Amino acid sequence: MFIDEVQEIDNFEKALLSLLQDGLCEIMVTGSNAKMLSGELSTRLRGRYIDYRIHSLSYLEFIEFHNLDDSDSSLKLFLQYGGLPQLRQLGIDDEDIVDDYLSNVYDTIVLRDVIERENIRNIPLLRTLVKFVSDNIGKQFSARSIVKFLKSQNTDTSVNMILNYIEYLCNAFIIDRVGRYNIHGKKLLKMGDKFYFEDIGLRNRIIGGNRQFDIEKIMENAVYQHLSRLGYNVYVGQLLKSEIDFVAEKTGSTIYVQVTYLLQSQETLDREFGNLKMIKDNHPKYVVSMDSMSGYANEDGIRHIHLRKFLTMSDY
Repeated sequence: MFIDEVQEIDNFEKALLSLLQDGLCEIMVTGSNAKMLSGELSTRLRGRYIDYRIHSLSYLEFIEFHNLDDSDSSLKLFLQYGGLPQLRQLGIDDEDIVDDYLSNVYDTIVLRDVIERENIRNIPLLRTLVKFVSDNIGKQFSARSIVKFLKSQNTDTSVNMILNYIEYLCNAFIIDRVGRYNIHGKKLLKMGDKFYFEDIGLRNRIIGGNRQFDIEKIMENAVYQHLSRLGYNVYVGQLLKSEIDFVAEKTGSTIYVQVTYLLQSQETLDREFGNLKMIKDNHPKYVVSMDSMSGYANEDGIRHIHLRKFLTMSDY
């Protein structure tokens, strides 16, 4: 039995528990996480469920949905429009239609679901915060630094309010919080979280304007999404004074990933490969860029790979 938008049904948990007790069928329910948090399900369904997170489309799913070849032009479309499945019905030939759709999704999830659920009164602040995060994906910032920035824009708020609003956005799967991991000490750090969007197209629509200089941010977001879809726990790596863009772990597997737009100078090569060389273990290490598919030769076990190739891999 499939039930869509189950959170719209009053006392749905009683009906589900009754059906489960009868044992007549397996039950699949879907719903908006902005209205029905998984933590509440554990109480309402007494733990008798398995929770699946549904991501937006991967790059390979995107080209399959839109009947596209695996090409640089298809990758460009994916990085621009993201992976919301409804785009298949609308088509991606008309940018205005896509923008209108993404705007409607944003208005529905953020301005209706999140605001109604959390009883948010300062809607302009929420809008400003979402735009700030959109413009700073992959950057380390604190609630205090956001408060300071907003005050410079003549918007007064508090650290607690910013922390609460960020938590609401994470709970609704608008953004994901990525913690910092001390590679040398093999432990999570309490400071230095970064944030990435669940869907690139939604992020691009929120920030708007010319995204010509956003490519490295978008690439990082795409790599994070891909690793998350594959079931990895993803962190930002800290190694002495250097940073590794991503440390990805799952049972029996760890990989390290650096992301850069182009390896166009010796300084960039030394930085991206050099940071990975400092990690003294034998786990796979990758430098992901948009250089030609031939790319640079592997060095000291570190593999250089084009973003498009990386997004088609399922095993590292």
